[in-house]
Amino acid sequence: MADDTLWQTKLHARLHDPAEKALVLLRDPAGHEGGTSRALHTILFTNGIPAGMYRTVQRADWWASAADRPQWPMEEVTVPDGNGQTSTRAVAKWAQVRWTKRPNLIHPLNGNRFDLGSLADTDIHDIKDRSRTHFERLVVRKGEEVDWRRTLLAFWRFGPELREEAGHGTLGQLWPLLPADTRIPDHSIWDHLDLVSAFAGAFTADPDEDAALLALSIGPVQSFIAAARSTSDLWAGSHLLARLSWEAAKVVCERLGPDAVLFPRLRGIPQVDVWLRDELPEECDEWFDQCEWTSRETDANPLFSAALPNRFVAVVPASTASEIAGEIEARVRDWLKSHGADVVDRLLEAASLRKPGDPRDKNVYAYQQMRTQLDGFPEVHWAAVPFSLIRPRDAERQTDLDTSMLSEAMAPFFGVGADRPSGFLGSSAWKVLQRDRTWEDGTRFFAPNPGVLYPAVYDLAERVLAAAKAVRPFAQTQQRGWRCSLTGETEWLTTDKAQLEERSYRTRQDTLWAKVARAKPAWAKAGEHLGALPAVKRLWPNLFAKEVAEVVGAEADGIGRFVVSMHTMALAKQIAERVQRVRDGDPVAEVLRTEIKDMVSDLRSDPVALPRGLMRMVGADPDAEWWAKRLPGLLNSATESGDEDKQRRAERLVERVFDRGEDRGGIETYYALLLMDGDHMGRILSGDERANSDGQKCAISYLDSFHPQVRNEFEARARGNQALEEYGEQTRAMSPNRHLAISAALNDFALHVVPEVIESEFLGRVLYAGGDDVMAMLPVADLLPGMRRLRHAYSGDAPDGTPIDWKAVRDSGKLVCKDGFAFLHGRLMRMMGGATASCGAVVAHHQAPLTAVMRELREAEQRAKNEGGRDAFSLTVVKRSGGALHLTAKWGEPLELLLEVRNFLAAPSVSRRAVYNSLVWLKDLPEDADADMLASLLGYQFVRQTRARTTDEAKWKRDDILALAHRIAKLAAARPADERRGWLERFLGVAEFLARETRLGQAETTGSDGELSEPAVRSAAEG
Repeated sequence: MADDTLWQTKLHARLHDPAEKALVLLRDPAGHEGGTSRALHTILFTNGIPAGMYRTVQRADWWASAADRPQWPMEEVTVPDGNGQTSTRAVAKWAQVRWTKRPNLIHPLNGNRFDLGSLADTDIHDIKDRSRTHFERLVVRKGEEVDWRRTLLAFWRFGPELREEAGHGTLGQLWPLLPADTRIPDHSIWDHLDLVSAFAGAFTADPDEDAALLALSIGPVQSFIAAARSTSDLWAGSHLLARLSWEAAKVVCERLGPDAVLFPRLRGIPQVDVWLRDELPEECDEWFDQCEWTSRETDANPLFSAALPNRFVAVVPASTASEIAGEIEARVRDWLKSHGADVVDRLLEAASLRKPGDPRDKNVYAYQQMRTQLDGFPEVHWAAVPFSLIRPRDAERQTDLDTSMLSEAMAPFFGVGADRPSGFLGSSAWKVLQRDRTWEDGTRFFAPNPGVLYPAVYDLAERVLAAAKAVRPFAQTQQRGWRCSLTGETEWLTTDKAQLEERSYRTRQDTLWAKVARAKPAWAKAGEHLGALPAVKRLWPNLFAKEVAEVVGAEADGIGRFVVSMHTMALAKQIAERVQRVRDGDPVAEVLRTEIKDMVSDLRSDPVALPRGLMRMVGADPDAEWWAKRLPGLLNSATESGDEDKQRRAERLVERVFDRGEDRGGIETYYALLLMDGDHMGRILSGDERANSDGQKCAISYLDSFHPQVRNEFEARARGNQALEEYGEQTRAMSPNRHLAISAALNDFALHVVPEVIESEFLGRVLYAGGDDVMAMLPVADLLPGMRRLRHAYSGDAPDGTPIDWKAVRDSGKLVCKDGFAFLHGRLMRMMGGATASCGAVVAHHQAPLTAVMRELREAEQRAKNEGGRDAFSLTVVKRSGGALHLTAKWGEPLELLLEVRNFLAAPSVSRRAVYNSLVWLKDLPEDADADMLASLLGYQFVRQTRARTTDEAKWKRDDILALAHRIAKLAAARPADERRGWLERFLGVAEFLARETRLGQAETTGSDGELSEPAVRSAAEG
């Protein structure tokens, strides 16, 4: 194979269909292949396309089309052959769609249609000219010759980004979503071109022209992330795994191009963009100018997001699949060991045991420990399934498939015999498609090619991968001395092996970690001694910040992972309230600012990082930024000093700044963590119908994927034809475009939507967001509305189902979600459609050990999925005084009601005895109390404990209160009889805790009788 043959073939594959196909189809006299595609071929392939290359791309196109699109019922028609003769062929003319007249996009996960109105007035000549000019700019040359590999990379990355010029409308917004097939507008032309290029590359690089599906994962995941003592550790664990995932996928990208990776979709991932910029010549740097990661010199840079999952699926040459997997394993382990050695360098430098730039002394025991403890990490599991298990008897047409070898390979993993079809081979869709057939009415299906069996190959690869994970290799290592204080699994790093045997090492001041703790408190607390992996995690923020600094051309010390502390997050809402009062003309008194300066000096307190939403509020006022950053730092320093008098002085000072004495609830000391995870992600990726058993729509039918015009015609032809009806109703088989669509949705959700919700709409902080996994920290007041907003955004739903005028919000800077789509900053994105998510949340005191809080958080997430039955949330309140409250419920009415009850209880006119008395009375009710009995009790207590003293407080009328009590009772009564009372007690307890004045920034002065004696002016904050 010539050096450039692979890249030439892939580039030809990317040009076989024009990007603007949907806009010119049935409108261009030259045909859709006679415009941009032909022009670009003329520019690039000056000597024409070799016959072998043409056949390779043609075969790849056949396979890709079969894998991504339904089969069409054909009809025999007579057509002229151009020589005065006629011939008969099968066509589906009834399914032709002039898309510009009825431009519809269909969501591949829920079947919702996005109607674009009409594009019939678009000028096809203008569109073709702009498309050709766009791609001509992306051609990379070496002198006068085309640089085939770099041009392929440029076409892959920037082909979908048509930059608008003044006066050219909004074609650039639609460009990334233009459909590949106007009849099934549920996948884009870019998805199709990626897949054709992937198949063509695998065929070309294999001596037998055989492709294989490679599924690979790295781990372990949960145990690695969970070993954390701070929020910085949590971020570092997830980000480091995402970076390892990229190092693994990069092997495939370098050998075959990034379009060979089907899941996750790599286009637009910041870390991939950095690699791509390095691969392209310097004159191409301007193409990346609009990417956020090129200019952000803070940890707001998207490079700090853990945006890649720990697994990928790729199309590779069958003959080299094992070689590629072996190279990946070696690459990621060598990469980690290299960074491990850098970590030891930094630890020794911090301990003044090594000077920067000095050569490494390999005899230092810490280097040996690092190498030994990193051996075998990460675990790399892989499986490859060749498409040669499917043998076309008609090699020229790629039809008449022999699936006996595939069936035999699948049998052990499906628990059936080789002679019994299983998986996709046993589906009703395959029964219709597996052979060339004609019905009595003349309707005909062509026999499929191997691309149709992509679902079977993928399913087999996933099951083989699962089996590989179940057989985990174990390499025994000896760890003789004292263990890591974080994991307890390995020895802690040391320069003196003898120290590992000493009983009093924690009191010694000459250990490596004792010296590091004095020099770099952020790397180790006093007494903390870490092993290799925890040490790499602990220093990863510094290592990665240096890398980002090199990428953006900033000073290495100027970029850091500014992790917001738990105490800062607890105070965020009250700081925001005080900043707003400053804006309203109530400045912080000069005497208080002087006291802050004095105490900062006394405690040697440093300013702390604030949530980005809060920084935006205080950024315009340097004075506000100064004291806002120092108040949480004062409390942190005072607490760490161990001096109770200093701690109390700091608390009183902060209370005075906030104007919140003890009689007004004091200062907030609780914060919230949430962990959200998509439901049934494995089943969604495989299109498994079983996921629909709990109401979730994981896959649409073939009929749902059709353009409305085609659907109507298909239904008309299917009447009376049972086989055709069954085919239309069959759940659409999993396909590569489905993987690409899911990956694109998860990428957009993690990179754009999650930060917008958590850090712009609320005062939270994203700890990590990788695909469907989200961990974030929020003020307690923002927890419930933040959870609700994130859940709606994941599916792309509007909270109340109200209609949305997309044209009206197009220029809005706000996030708008509807029908499975999201619109933000001029960008239209598919979200996860009908998919659901479950969320665990914990409210904890800022001094509670993070390991214990994380344990509660993961247990809450599991309760949401197990006890809640998925599409649910579970909230845990860990009280400082001891004990915990657990509440698990479905999204929707339970969460809306919890918010309303919280706001009701937070009203100045409502006494806290409303819940206290209700809980006391509940103990005397029978376990199976019905809704009427519960409503009567709650209504009586709620009304009795509400006293409106002013007109402003009269929001809650008697009828409203009784209606609220009835809704609560109805919700409780819907649960099993033996669970009603307990669930209601937890519901009210959680609502009362969240409603306390320090959570919502609202005064709560209570008299001796429990009634509110002095109403506050401020109302309950909704968040």
